[in-house]
Amino acid sequence: METSTYTVLLTQQFRQRFGEDPAIIVRAPGRINLIGEHTDYNEGFVLPAAIDKAVYFALSPRTDLALHWYASDIDQTYSSSLEHLDHSDLGWPNYLLGVISELLQDGHQLQGTNVVFGGNIPAGSGLSSSAAIENGMSFALNTLFNLNIARLELVKLAQRAENNFVGMQCGIMDMFASMMGREGQALQIDCRSLDFHYYPFDAPDYRLVLCNSGVKHALVDSEYNTRRKEAEQGVSLLKEVYPTIHSLRDVTPPMLFDEQERLPELIYRRCKHVVEENQRVLQACTALENHDFVAFGDLLYQSHQGLQYEYEVSCTEMDYLVDFTRNEEAVLGARMMGGGFGGCTLNLVHHAGVDDFLQKISASYYATFGIALATHIVALTNGVETLVQEQIKKAAV
Repeated sequence: METSTYTVLLTQQFRQRFGEDPAIIVRAPGRINLIGEHTDYNEGFVLPAAIDKAVYFALSPRTDLALHWYASDIDQTYSSSLEHLDHSDLGWPNYLLGVISELLQDGHQLQGTNVVFGGNIPAGSGLSSSAAIENGMSFALNTLFNLNIARLELVKLAQRAENNFVGMQCGIMDMFASMMGREGQALQIDCRSLDFHYYPFDAPDYRLVLCNSGVKHALVDSEYNTRRKEAEQGVSLLKEVYPTIHSLRDVTPPMLFDEQERLPELIYRRCKHVVEENQRVLQACTALENHDFVAFGDLLYQSHQGLQYEYEVSCTEMDYLVDFTRNEEAVLGARMMGGGFGGCTLNLVHHAGVDDFLQKISASYYATFGIALATHIVALTNGVETLVQEQIKKAAV
């Protein structure tokens, strides 16, 4: 469904439940990461973007402290109070409760809320629906109650909500991209300083296509923690020669190569991916500035190779999807996206060949794994935003 459709649907559901129109409707997008995988917790660079798949929130303030929320997509309700921010067994309310908890801890004055929300971010796709939910709620409350919190502070608040209340020790990239995205532009984030820059994704002849493998191996959580420790071990050993380094962000490819004998072979490979992936992010930004999508596509393939052979966080299904594209003339590049061991691949495909590509790769994947391949064509879009009041009024008619 498009934005206008969600505006109509959520406004109608809000009116049915609460007897009035919502005060605001907020659109909070999901995100993709174009390149820069496992660099975030190594204080490196990432290149995400907000996309045209989003969660939509219809909200109004209450005169009391009550919380009445409805998750439209799964037809579930939740009721509580600002005085009782207890964890919910339903799961999804915790993302909203975490935002409220952080706002109250920061000393902001809130009232109760009526909320209806839903969206079209594919479930289990790795497109960061949780970050969109947290961002949408924080942005809406900031607007409703005139809290005057800057966007970057809302990003940090959403991360704290997920870390502290939900209990997921995620990085900041997902919230950052969802909140700060711009239409038609990629967002380079320095995960150390949180400085950020926009780069034009001016590719009228190409489409970004996601292929959802439909698998999520149980390895992902344990291996993620292991990779973090392995990267830290590499830094510790390299510090013996370069005492001023703080993270793999500070290590250049020549520095790493010179000390190859000092590191265990496995640790060297882990470090090699991170160090070279940081370089690939910077090279990708240059390619975007030069409108060189052939170079950009090649960097996607290089990234996947590092993730497959050096960081070893890919899996058979993801490798199959990427390898399939190498003989497809319409595809300039592909790689696995996300933490690993399942999820989506990102593909840069010439628009004239998209339909043929999707037909062939879907048939081949099903024949090999017996899994129906879910695919999505995405465009880069603005970050969290309030929809205009006129749309709400029209939807209520």
